[in-house]
Amino acid sequence: MLHELRLFLIALQFLTRVPVPAWVGWKPEWMHASARHFPAVGLLVGGFGALVMWGAAHLWPAPVAVLLAMAATVWMTGAFHEDGLADTCDGLGGSVSRERSLAIMKDSRIGTYGACGLLLMLALKASALHGLAVRDLTAVLLALPLAHALSRAVPVALLVWLPYAGDAEHAKAKPMAQQVPVHGLAVALVWCLLATASALALGLRERDVLLALAAAAAVALGMARWLRARLGGYTGDTLGAAQQGAEVAVYLALLASLSLP
Repeated sequence: MLHELRLFLIALQFLTRVPVPAWVGWKPEWMHASARHFPAVGLLVGGFGALVMWGAAHLWPAPVAVLLAMAATVWMTGAFHEDGLADTCDGLGGSVSRERSLAIMKDSRIGTYGACGLLLMLALKASALHGLAVRDLTAVLLALPLAHALSRAVPVALLVWLPYAGDAEHAKAKPMAQQVPVHGLAVALVWCLLATASALALGLRERDVLLALAAAAAVALGMARWLRARLGGYTGDTLGAAQQGAEVAVYLALLASLSLP
């Protein structure tokens, strides 16, 4: 149990700017194993966003509350996944070779594809969250932790299904340039089940949750197929892009569910 807590804290340190105790320590293999707790970190990130959303909604209009909630999650993660999304858009947005795509994604500068992709993703998130907020404040408060948890299981699935596409010796997070065993995905899915059970208990309908799960699964399968075809595997940047795509897909699925009779 203590080791699992250590792995969770390592995942928390990797995905966010939250400090962890010194006793946690560090070994490369722990970083690799910590991926199974990514959805648990997502629950915390989304919960923090929901807390900010709840407080802001009592003081300002829904658009302001939504942007503050988004800003809170971006601040907590240090825009970690957003950076991956922008790099992926730059690398895979044009019709270039696999090698050229990988080289572009290593470039720290943001290009036209990256800027457009990031702006459109943030705008789509804000629009979907606003749509949820004006329909039902409780729904958006539950959507944030659910979406952040489910979306962080998608990179874990890609780590299981795909090989690393880049140069593993020069990867920015070298221990993550390895495939995660299937039991790692199983643990991640247990966290997702806990997130969905909590959302159901607190007010979301079964239809809402099923559509959210289907949206996240569709992004995982679609990204796996696309990355296999374009790169032959994943990179750290594409894992971030997958998380962003799955997060907004969950919001859109919940919004569509609430809009149906």
